[in-house]
Amino acid sequence: MSEKYSKAEQKLLTKVGKRIRALRNETGLSQEDFAKKCDLDRTYISDVERGERNISIINLNKIAKSLKVALSQLFEI
Repeated sequence: MSEKYSKAEQKLLTKVGKRIRALRNETGLSQEDFAKKCDLDRTYISDVERGERNISIINLNKIAKSLKVALSQLFEI
C-alpha cells in the first residue's frame, strides 16, 4: 500500500474489505463478475477486499447497490 495509514485506519479498511468480500461471496459472484456489475475494475475490487484501498463513498454506494444492501450494511463489522 503506497499511503501510510495508522494501525487503526488499516484495521478499519481491512474489516470493511472483509465484509464486502463476505457479502460478495454470498451472492456467488466472482470478483470479475462483481466488478462488472459495480462498473469498477476487478483489481480495484481485489484491493478493496484486501483492505488496500481507501474507498470513496461513491464507490461504496456502487458496491452496496450491486450487493442489493443498504450502504450501512457494509459497515456492520
